[in-house]
Amino acid sequence: MKIETFIKKAHIKAPVEEVFKWHARPGALERLSPPWDPVLVIERKGGIENGARVVLGMKAGPFPFRWIAEHKDYEENRIFRDRQVRGPFSHWEHTHSFEPDGNEGSFFEDRIDYALPFYPFGKLLGGASVEAKLERIFKYRHAITTEDIIIHLSRKDIKRPMKILITGASGLLGSALIPFFTTGGHIVHILVRRTPVPEKGEAFWDPEKNEIDTSVFDGADAVIHLAGEHIGEGRWTDEKKRRIIESRTKGTTLIAEAISRLSSPPPVLICASAIGYYGNRGDKILSEDDSPGDDFISKVCSEWEKSAQAAVDKGIRTVFMRIGIALSPAGGALSRLLLPFTAGLGGKIASGSQYMSWVGIDDVIGSFFHVLADNKIAGPVNVVSPNSATNLEFTKALGKVLSRPVIFSIPAAAINLAFGEMGREVLLSSTRVVPQKLVNSGYIFRNPDLSGALSHLLGK
Repeated sequence: MKIETFIKKAHIKAPVEEVFKWHARPGALERLSPPWDPVLVIERKGGIENGARVVLGMKAGPFPFRWIAEHKDYEENRIFRDRQVRGPFSHWEHTHSFEPDGNEGSFFEDRIDYALPFYPFGKLLGGASVEAKLERIFKYRHAITTEDIIIHLSRKDIKRPMKILITGASGLLGSALIPFFTTGGHIVHILVRRTPVPEKGEAFWDPEKNEIDTSVFDGADAVIHLAGEHIGEGRWTDEKKRRIIESRTKGTTLIAEAISRLSSPPPVLICASAIGYYGNRGDKILSEDDSPGDDFISKVCSEWEKSAQAAVDKGIRTVFMRIGIALSPAGGALSRLLLPFTAGLGGKIASGSQYMSWVGIDDVIGSFFHVLADNKIAGPVNVVSPNSATNLEFTKALGKVLSRPVIFSIPAAAINLAFGEMGREVLLSSTRVVPQKLVNSGYIFRNPDLSGALSHLLGK
């Protein structure tokens, strides 16, 4: 067995105590998991203290496996280690070390001591790819760690810790927001439709039956409402359209009315919405001041936002996050494009001239936190990059990042035949949106450039 070593070190303008606490809080592992190669926490015992253990579900290509790691050598603000108990390597020990750099800065380092199985054949077959993969992973992890901590520390106006209630926690946005908040030191509670586990901060609700456990709102600093049936899958039958609308309006009405009846309601309600509000508008530049469109998605978004009127009437600060095409390989549009584009089968849709107002998942998270912190922001907020792209521009950018040709084209007639109304409104519609309120209120985008955002999210 031959031990190899990989080291990645970074500097951050934050006290070492804050950097260490970020790593020690719940959600750090999920936040650090690269979206192109995510891990599933199957079981967890403890945090990062000595003897803590975690069981992870992972994949090597298409093959799933379990990784069991145990923590040791914990010294607060200085070091902790985890070693592989069971996994694909003959040996794996990960040392996380922290070092102060004056009072306001620090260094943090990841050192991996590992041995490939079946030495020396394992080294010949996979040594270079392991080094390259570790470099990709830890470049991503260090960027996330640095940017998240700086963002949390920069908001001196946020009370810490906040109690935040979230619906739609298992979706793409919810599963990204929760670890961001918990690593920042905040407490997250979630509403679930199954039997809740109170020890995990869960409470029951059922929008169909108009039932909700209002005790969960006690002491809440914010409610973030994300729940709603997926709009971009399958053809829109009359039944599907009914579910799409009601999954949004019933839940939003239930929450808005429940908090409006409280003597001390949460000070802010942040509701998900979508840029579909504006409809198919060609190359017209659209801000929050523009009127809704006249198609089905516009109707959905309009009714969705109106459903929160009880909270608005109560005087609760209510924000509607009109989210664009949220990019993440963990789900949504980008995840569905990866297989054909990676296979060299990607291409534009129809003429490719339709605008795609996109936003990286980290800027969705950052936008929610920014709106939560700024109590002057209310009403609709466009959550999109300041640099929208046409479908053709998006296609070329993704192909370049993946180093694949993009020579194919899907005719509009094929989209219409396969998906009907859904295809026309989701895939062929053109919506060119600008994040006017975010920019005017001082939000700084983490990944405003399309190629840069794709490279970050895909580890390229």
